[in-house]
Amino acid sequence: MSDTPTDYKGPQRVLSGMQPTGRLHLGNYLGALKNWVALQEDPTRECFYFIVDMHAITMPHDPATLPDTVRCAAAAYIAAGVDPEKSTIFAQSAVPAHAELAWIFNCVARLGWLERMTQFKDKAGKDKERASVGLFTYPVLQAADILVYKATEVPVGEDQKQHLELCRDIAARFNRDYGKGEAIFPITEPVIQGPGARIMSLRDGTSKMSKSDVSDNSRINLEDDADMIARKIKKAKTDPEPLPATVEELEGRAEASNLVGIYAALTNQTKAEVLGEFGGQGFGAFKPALADVAVEYLAPISDEYRRLISDKAEIDRILAKGAERARAVAQPVVAETKKIVGFWG
Repeated sequence: MSDTPTDYKGPQRVLSGMQPTGRLHLGNYLGALKNWVALQEDPTRECFYFIVDMHAITMPHDPATLPDTVRCAAAAYIAAGVDPEKSTIFAQSAVPAHAELAWIFNCVARLGWLERMTQFKDKAGKDKERASVGLFTYPVLQAADILVYKATEVPVGEDQKQHLELCRDIAARFNRDYGKGEAIFPITEPVIQGPGARIMSLRDGTSKMSKSDVSDNSRINLEDDADMIARKIKKAKTDPEPLPATVEELEGRAEASNLVGIYAALTNQTKAEVLGEFGGQGFGAFKPALADVAVEYLAPISDEYRRLISDKAEIDRILAKGAERARAVAQPVVAETKKIVGFWG
């Protein structure tokens, strides 16, 4: 697509979101939320952080609990430091423009592009004929989520890089087919996560810490109190060997590497620096030190989370205000796009 216009001149905008399924945890914080907070401090960027409840219904869900899970996610964002005065926090379903733009992008995207999406294959499993169409077209809605705000940057982890590439392909094709030499949509750039982006399960150092893991002991939830955090770290899976002196010697010791990585992320150190302090010591000494660091770091977040979640009206007020701000940006983009593709009116 060498003839695709790419000289987008709009404002710098960041967009990211999380599913309101399960409770947000330490991995979500260190891998995403912490970076969101840093991004909002840049006055040259506008930040939009949303709860992706439209994506949530691509899989079986409980309609009765979905509104509260949205509130819980919003509370976790705010407790982690996302400021509603600096960033726009909203629920995806409260902005109809997402769905409107997704339909137009469904007509721009190509079937072959979607068939290459590995996440659909992973979630649908062997019985993909019974999966919802929404699960298949999920990445197109994700592209609409991004481009309805003409977001120029998206913080991404490894599991979302392929979806961002699809978004870039859709933007490039739209610009080529409809732009008449002008870049209507930006070719969104990834914001690569820093250290701590991949926090692994406390029960299995080869699996990413996950909201969907059946074992609550596999993760440290942002709402866990000090006793719970300390107890989970004490129970975390390890091996019988003491900590090594070098990072190279952590090779093949997934659980040890994970705990050292968590300590490093919470203290803003490298793994090498942590091993310089604890190398040669056993987990009987290291785990209590890690628990102390985790409790000190997370206590303000968990306290604020519990305060926020006890006041649903305040969370709803923040979400409503955020949705209003989001609609004010998104609706003109949809109106412009509908005109460009030739819709009546």
